[in-house]
Amino acid sequence: MTSYVYRSAQSIFNASLIVNSVQTAGAFVAVAATAATFICGPTHAQAYEPVISAWRVNLTGAIGFNNLTADVQQVRYSSTYVYVNSSSVPSYSIGPWMGSPNTVTNQNFSFRISRTPVVKTGTKTPTGLGNIGIWVNGVGIFNYSDGRSYNNRNIWHNDAIRVEGPSFDACGGHPSPNNQYHNHQNAACMFSESNQVHSPIVGYAFDSFPIYGPYAYANADGSGGIKKMRSGYSLRNMTTRTTLPNGTVLTSANYGPAVSATYPLGYFAEDYAYSATNADLDLNNVRYCVTPEYPNGTYAYFVTINEPGSPAYPYIVGPSFHGVVDTSNIGGKVTVPTGVTNYNPIDMDSSGTVDSADLGRFLTQFGTYGPGDFSGNGIVDSEDLGIMLGGF
Repeated sequence: MTSYVYRSAQSIFNASLIVNSVQTAGAFVAVAATAATFICGPTHAQAYEPVISAWRVNLTGAIGFNNLTADVQQVRYSSTYVYVNSSSVPSYSIGPWMGSPNTVTNQNFSFRISRTPVVKTGTKTPTGLGNIGIWVNGVGIFNYSDGRSYNNRNIWHNDAIRVEGPSFDACGGHPSPNNQYHNHQNAACMFSESNQVHSPIVGYAFDSFPIYGPYAYANADGSGGIKKMRSGYSLRNMTTRTTLPNGTVLTSANYGPAVSATYPLGYFAEDYAYSATNADLDLNNVRYCVTPEYPNGTYAYFVTINEPGSPAYPYIVGPSFHGVVDTSNIGGKVTVPTGVTNYNPIDMDSSGTVDSADLGRFLTQFGTYGPGDFSGNGIVDSEDLGIMLGGF
């Protein structure tokens, strides 16, 4: 334990120079010693549950595109819901969007996520157009579709990744006609993914189940090491589009265009068929599994990618939601009731006070991503330490 205490104290001393804190180095060392004592002892309060603490709350006044307020501005919670206010503008650099006439504006969103999501029995609810969930930085998540279909017949639906892909920026996003920045696929600039550890929670769908990055425990019980989650979808072997993935034979009026350079395989969502063989996820990109944040298990979506890192259909949430959808989120203007509690990310153990116990929790996260990344730069580092100490 002695060497860890020394490293913690030294890290805080060095960080004090970097963040130009008004406190003295001696005070940092004293706090570190207190924190180290806490690390060796029990926690005095339960930490926030992940649906409350996963969000990237803007504590630094960070701005994004065109000097707009970035990320999540506020998180509040009641006994039943977590309320998230965001701009749908990330703090990382976005754009340009080649060929797009749209720009990005502050959406002033207000969403709510249930603390007790419920599985939808019977027929699942299809994911519609517009927001179907939100990333932890408050940016909207759209499904695989661009909202159009071949000859407007509502049978062969355009895949947004293929059709709109040229307008995506390096972070895999672009603005909608109402000037909302969003992603149909992995938000590539939000986290630096590692295939050595379980991916963090990267968002929540509007059925309130979490969305993880692409890497998870190989086995649903949390064993077997780390692996990339495999979508069960693959391109169909066909040259004409006369049948649907479920085998339905179409009339000639409902045929899609023949496979060609203009309409290559993957141009339409119906070009893909699902098979559970060798798949880790069901047809909606879900599995029930143990995760670091949910040690007792949860239904969870996973961002799906191919081996080179390119997006793999259905990308985030599949054609339908697994759980009961909260329709209050349509439009992103949920009314927040009175009597809710404000979430303070720096109060990492939910005790109601920012103290040495929180610093102790913070130090255990140093050099990783997840809780403690107050600056939203993807890693818990000295910048976050400065924010933490400023909250004392």
